[in-house]
Amino acid sequence: MGGNQTSVTEFLLVGFSLSPRMQVLLFGLFSVFYAFTLLGNGVILGLISLDSRLHTPMYFFLSQLATVDIAYACNTVPQLLVNLLSPAQPISFAGCMTQTFLFLIFAHTECFLLVVMSYDRYVAICLPLRYSSIMSWRVCITLVVTSWTLGVLLALAQMVLLLPLPFCGPQKVNHFFCETLAVLKLACADTHLNEVLVVVAAVLVLVGPVSAIVVSYVHILCAVLKIQSAEGRRKAFSTCSSHLCVVGLFYGTAIIMYVGPQHGDPQEQKKYLLLFHSLFNPMLNPLIYSLRNREVHAALRRRLEKGTPS
Repeated sequence: MGGNQTSVTEFLLVGFSLSPRMQVLLFGLFSVFYAFTLLGNGVILGLISLDSRLHTPMYFFLSQLATVDIAYACNTVPQLLVNLLSPAQPISFAGCMTQTFLFLIFAHTECFLLVVMSYDRYVAICLPLRYSSIMSWRVCITLVVTSWTLGVLLALAQMVLLLPLPFCGPQKVNHFFCETLAVLKLACADTHLNEVLVVVAAVLVLVGPVSAIVVSYVHILCAVLKIQSAEGRRKAFSTCSSHLCVVGLFYGTAIIMYVGPQHGDPQEQKKYLLLFHSLFNPMLNPLIYSLRNREVHAALRRRLEKGTPS
């Protein structure tokens, strides 16, 4: 490094190349989506905490997913909204690194939580008589704590290698938030080890969990096909359909982003896929789980009836 290089103390997030009118339109639209994300996941959390009939392992895991989705959206969307109104608004170096760290924690944790939820469905359908003994509250809490711990450790491993890197310009991050690979491109040092670690982490949180989920659902499918009655099969599939939709949305966009075929500008593609990940996934998850879930409908009805004066 030359002696005339200075350290970067702040970054500029490039975001999306849009006209001023389109920026204002998207600001309004994304603000509504963000509000629905907070409202939908907040309602799920409120119902699960207030209704004793939802105090089961499945809804305990769902409450953790809703918590991650709220945190996930709160970490990236406010900065996106700020950039839509004030494109040249800088973010401090510390703020950028914090945003990267939190994003990694929430993304990794959600991956592991989805595996835990698939295991819960496997035990419920394949081993129904042993469900209460296998999925005890001690086991459930251990699974959730392990998911969060693994998410934090994987994020820490990447940050330990990212923070010591020298950043001496340019300051422009080609993204709408401080995404790891976009930030690494601004380092004025060899980042090969960092990029290898990103790939290893992606394999750990994508290939491993997806494989575990596939194995769980193969066993579930075999168990469901052995059920004699059509009504029994329908009920068994209905308990898994919401989880499968969420898994498809989350892992589908993630796999396309990291291992899918590249067409056109891959950096722009990743921006839009991460936008879907950060804004639309957290908004859709509570809708998916509530629209086809009679227990959630019943809990919401009970709360509304309690709040309505007779």
